[in-house]
Amino acid sequence: MVNDFLTDKERLAHLTRLAARSFTRSLQFRLDGFDMTFGQWVFLRILWDEDGLTQRVLSERANLTEPTTHNALVKLETLGYVKRKNLKGNNRRQHAFLTKKGRDARLTLEPLAIEVNEVAINGLSDDDVAHFRKILVAVIENLTEDEARELSEGKRVPPTRGSR
Repeated sequence: MVNDFLTDKERLAHLTRLAARSFTRSLQFRLDGFDMTFGQWVFLRILWDEDGLTQRVLSERANLTEPTTHNALVKLETLGYVKRKNLKGNNRRQHAFLTKKGRDARLTLEPLAIEVNEVAINGLSDDDVAHFRKILVAVIENLTEDEARELSEGKRVPPTRGSR
């Protein structure tokens, strides 16, 4: 085992965080040669599925703050992947639209993410992968319901950085 310090007694939250970090880093290594960060990739991936979303919707889909989304969109626009514009009748909300370069990037960048997924499931059977996916979806749904309960009671999500 590569990580001898990991045991079968590790908390699921810790293992999940380590797995997510490993996925991110593996993709970052591959994106580096394309002058693309993982954060920018996240927004391109969302826009490849649904172009023309607002900054707020992109933030929600990525589970990131609006300032983080804004910064990523500014950089993506500078790099020529995205064009931000207001739609008629609404000068307050900017929508992000893929440029030709942004749409074409999918052909080059998406296979990198597919490769990371293939590396991650190396040695697992199709049944194992399907079962793992089912379990992850159930965990996410359970935690999403828990968060909704907390929010319905008037609680706010506390910051993860800095002091309160």
